[in-house]
Amino acid sequence: MIRVLLADDEAMIRAGVRAILATDPGIEVVAEAGDGREAVELAREHRPDVVLLDIRMPRLDGLGAATELRATVPDAAVVMLTTFSEDAYIARALGSGVSGFLLKAGDPRELIAGVRAVAGGGAALSPTVARRVIDTLGGGERFSRAAEARARLEPLTGREREVVALLGAGLSNQEIADRMYVVEGTVKAHVSAVLGRLGLRNRVQLAVLAYEAGLVPDA
Repeated sequence: MIRVLLADDEAMIRAGVRAILATDPGIEVVAEAGDGREAVELAREHRPDVVLLDIRMPRLDGLGAATELRATVPDAAVVMLTTFSEDAYIARALGSGVSGFLLKAGDPRELIAGVRAVAGGGAALSPTVARRVIDTLGGGERFSRAAEARARLEPLTGREREVVALLGAGLSNQEIADRMYVVEGTVKAHVSAVLGRLGLRNRVQLAVLAYEAGLVPDA
């Protein structure tokens, strides 16, 4: 069972997300918070596997909560719930160690898949959000960033590039292992090695790079 903590200052949004997650028998919402401070406190108490954070909340926003969660419950994967009007926040959150970004108004299937992916060690980055992240970081200079991304990935082996592509597509470690006919530990080793070699802090940064390089379909 994947234990989820949901934080959003709008009760209707929380109700909608909770209803979507309830359709998956393997996911349980163990707590809800109306602001970032409450989210951190409840995370300490419930020790969830995944925390879904709204970016803009009172008392402590999602970015501040994500930073505190990394220190207090480091085993919890943090996913930011965002809208199209929060590009600046997305760029800042990318360096904060979050495990992914999902649109509040996105496909419900993406929400469930994203929760499952980060719970399994993957990254949650829908194609729509990935495009927004890339455009925000590159100021719209997408072609030059694509060339740079491909150059950065050039030293990787074919196997490592396959892992990066599948990670960017939102697969969990176990799903990647099943696809490549290897054990999950091998996937973890590949990801750790690639992160170290490329100087990236986390998997969602690697997923963005996969999109920029064109390794993920429909990027």
